[in-house]
Amino acid sequence: MSSFIGDWHALLILLLAGILPNEIWRVLGLVFGGGIDESSELLVWVRATATAILAGVIAQILVFPPGALASIPDVLRYGATAAGFVAFLAARQSILAGVLCGEAVLLAGKWWLG
Repeated sequence: MSSFIGDWHALLILLLAGILPNEIWRVLGLVFGGGIDESSELLVWVRATATAILAGVIAQILVFPPGALASIPDVLRYGATAAGFVAFLAARQSILAGVLCGEAVLLAGKWWLG
């Protein structure tokens, strides 16, 4: 069993350094954010800022793909993104449907190209 898990010290460090700091902020957000009005101007601004940052990251990954994604042609990357967006809209704005469709198009296109 230890050969399957590997060095348990590394897993402990991963747990302490990677998961716990994020979970603390999530729990604090739930505790203190429970009574905030979702239609308040502050929350609308926060949501718009988060959406803009996410759109920027996605655009950067599309235009300047990192790692193995760079081996996929531009047309396939943009086509998979468009297919995912169409699936998102067709499935009544289901993020899961959009992501799964885009990923399926990307994987199928890469398999077809070889």
